[in-house]
Amino acid sequence: MAKLTKNEILQAVEEMSVLELSDLVKALEEKFGVSAAAMTVATQTANGTNAAEPQEEQTVFNVVIANAGTNKIAVIKAIRELVPTLGLTEAKALADSAPKEVLTAVNKETAKQAQEKLKAAGATVELK
Repeated sequence: MAKLTKNEILQAVEEMSVLELSDLVKALEEKFGVSAAAMTVATQTANGTNAAEPQEEQTVFNVVIANAGTNKIAVIKAIRELVPTLGLTEAKALADSAPKEVLTAVNKETAKQAQEKLKAAGATVELK
């Protein structure tokens, strides 16, 4: 039997119907004891198309009070410092209804400062 070149094999595959290609894949899997699905994942990972790509750093954060803690008065004061438009009643309601967003769509530096201020007052804070 004459050895086929890669181009001849590709041309033969190109002329096959979808059903014939499916049968060919099954035959190759049985013959060599491999799975085409596993090969696809391995190929994508090797090519870097499905590998864990570095994520872009988050630039916009929401500061959320998960729990106001035991020293609610200090937390309420911290909330009023962070959001000067809130009155005492609104700040107390926000602290009492935790988990609740205190600041929305702020930059990283502002979010970190707010987190530190609220934690110092005794609250449990999350950045989202």
